[in-house]
Amino acid sequence: MWTTDYSAETSARPDAVWAALRALHSGTPLSERSDRFELHGPFEKGTELSVTPQGQDTFRSRITELTENEVYEDETRFGEVVLRFRHTLAPLAGGGTRVTHRLEIEGDAGPELGPQISEDFPVAMSDLLTSAERSAR
Repeated sequence: MWTTDYSAETSARPDAVWAALRALHSGTPLSERSDRFELHGPFEKGTELSVTPQGQDTFRSRITELTENEVYEDETRFGEVVLRFRHTLAPLAGGGTRVTHRLEIEGDAGPELGPQISEDFPVAMSDLLTSAERSAR
């Protein structure tokens, strides 16, 4: 298994970050750079969604874990390769939130695909936190 984590902190509370994360995964882009998402049912565990990364073809994912204001995870399968994208929100002692975006790849393609897929994590995280901070004002 291949994994990588990218974390950042924001002054926004977990509920504001969650609202931005939910909006994105429900089809509201956070910026012109955002991947596009389309839910095929309610925002809950088990629901499938279509994902269209910038400049790429659309694929299907399924929400595999969802705990409001804490954890969002979806899973995508391409034959023998399984991709899991996970956002974990942790409240900070002084206020705000630490957000960790994890990518896990099962299958032999992980070392090749992982760095390509995760290279936009800093930009995507910046858009997520900017949206959360804007809505918290």
